[in-house]
Order: sequence, then structure tokens, then C-alpha cells
Amino acid sequence: MARRTKAEADETRTKLLDAAEEVFFEKGVSRTSLGDIALRAGATRGAVYWHFKDKMDVFVSMLGRICLPFDEICDDRYAELPPLERIRHSIQHVFESLDEDVRRRKVFETALFKMEYVGELADVRLQHVKNSSEAREKFARDLAAAAQAQSVQLQVLPEEAALGLHSLFVGLIHGWTLTEGSFSLLKAGSMSVDVYLSGLGFRLSL
Repeated sequence: MARRTKAEADETRTKLLDAAEEVFFEKGVSRTSLGDIALRAGATRGAVYWHFKDKMDVFVSMLGRICLPFDEICDDRYAELPPLERIRHSIQHVFESLDEDVRRRKVFETALFKMEYVGELADVRLQHVKNSSEAREKFARDLAAAAQAQSVQLQVLPEEAALGLHSLFVGLIHGWTLTEGSFSLLKAGSMSVDVYLSGLGFRLSL
């Protein structure tokens, strides 16, 4: 019985988070109440408070269900590749994983454009800043290693080149999210990244 009860509780929590994704996207976080979430999920406000402390806890839990781009960039799935290919493949993987995922795009739109990271969400913003910094540092290390491997004399410091690459990466995702996936992130994004890397003087493999 306890196992069944836990399964039912997990199912209710999932339904509440699914409902929160929809309502936050439609109304924005500040205009959404816990009652709105409960109503959409077909649950009671008491059920919401059983699983979550408050609306911010719902929001953070909702974000926790998806893998953010900076986290994907910093994983080690391409650790065995040469540094330049590691950069290209890791970015292409993020673009590809986002391109066809409408649900994920909507969560990003909510997080990017329908939320103020102040007050109780200040810690969430700080975590985003930390993850972003780690992604730039990874780009800088790989760009420096790639320049050494190809005997390329970078015209800027690796950290500066990484900042430009990171800004391109983030800007493409923001633009894609803002325009509701109006272009192929994988195709347009990969091409833009390759143009940037070529402009730094790197030779790219096909």
C-alpha cells in the first residue's frame, strides 16, 4: 500500500508541474497563482502545498526537470574528441536537442522572458550566472587547446574568444526561443558557430 501511495503522490506532483509549465507560459509567473496551477492539474490547493512550499518552489522544481543549455555544454560526452571538435559537437548537441522539443522551448521562454529573478529567485539567478561562467571557461580552455593543436595564432585572448562564442551560443538560443522556434536552431546555429570559428583562423573538418 505504501508503494502505491508513493506512486500516486509522484503522479500528482508530476501533474502539478505539467500544469505549472502550461499556466506559467500562458500567464507569466507573477500573474499565476497556486490556485491556477491546482485548477489546471485537477487538484486542490492543499495538494500543491503538500508537494511545494510556495510558487517559487514550484517554479524552481519545474526548471529542475529540464537540462539547461549551460549544463549540457559542460558535460563530458565529447571529452575524447579533439578540442575544436569538442566545441562544435557539444554546441550542435544542444541545438539538436532543443530544435524539436516544443515543451522545452516553452519552459525556456517562461524562464527567459516571463520571470523576474529578484527576491526569492535571486539564488536561481546566481546559479545561472555560475553555470554560464563555467561554460565560458570550458570554451576558453578548448579554444586555447585547439589553437595550440592547429598552430593558430589567435588575435584575441582565449577568454575573449570564448566570450564571443558564448554570446553567439546564448544569443541564438534566445532568438530561437523568442521567435517560437521560427528557424532551425541546429542548421542556422551550427553554421553561425562554424563561421565564427573560421573567423578566428581555425580549420574545420566537414
